[in-house]
Amino acid sequence: MSFYDYSVMNPQGEEVSMKQFEGKVVLVVNTATGCGFTPHYEPMEAMYEKYHEQGLEILDVPCNQFAGQTPGTDEEIHQFCTLKYNTQFPQMKKSDVNGENALPLFQYLKSQKGFEGFGHGPAALAMGVMLKKLDKDYKNNPDIKWNFTKFVVDRQGNVVARFEPTENMKKVEECVASLL
Repeated sequence: MSFYDYSVMNPQGEEVSMKQFEGKVVLVVNTATGCGFTPHYEPMEAMYEKYHEQGLEILDVPCNQFAGQTPGTDEEIHQFCTLKYNTQFPQMKKSDVNGENALPLFQYLKSQKGFEGFGHGPAALAMGVMLKKLDKDYKNNPDIKWNFTKFVVDRQGNVVARFEPTENMKKVEECVASLL
C-alpha cells in the first residue's frame, strides 16, 4: 500500500482520502492544544500561507494520547487553533496515533520512517529523560513519542522525513521547501 491508499476522518465524520493530495507535498502532524510544543502551530500556519499555492498541504491530526494534552472536542480544538493561531489548514478528527486503535495512516507513516532520536539540546535531553520513565525501550520502536511529530510526504507519495517535536521548525520548513 502507498500513502495514497489511506484515509482519515474529518470532524464531520467524512472520509478524507490521501489520494486528493496526489502531486502535493504533505506535512502530516499529530497535534495537541495544551502542550509545550503547541506554539508549533504558528510556524506551521506561516509555512501553509507561504507554500500552499506551490503545493503544500498540512494534515493536522489532534491526538490525546500524550499526557491528555488534547482534552477538548473536535469543535473546541478547532476553535482554539483558529482563534489562537489563525490556522487555515485542514484539521482531522481527534484520533490515536499509537496502539491498537492507531489510525492506519499513522501505522503506515511509522513503518516508513521510524524514530531516529530527539537530536541535541535541552528539549531533546528533557524528552529523552521523560520517555525513558514511560518506556525504557522507546528508542527501539517506531511509535510516535509525543505531540507534534511531523512526517513529510513528497509529491510522489514517498515518506521522506520524520521530525520529532524537538526539531527546529526551520529545518522542517527547509525540507518542505526543497520538495516544492
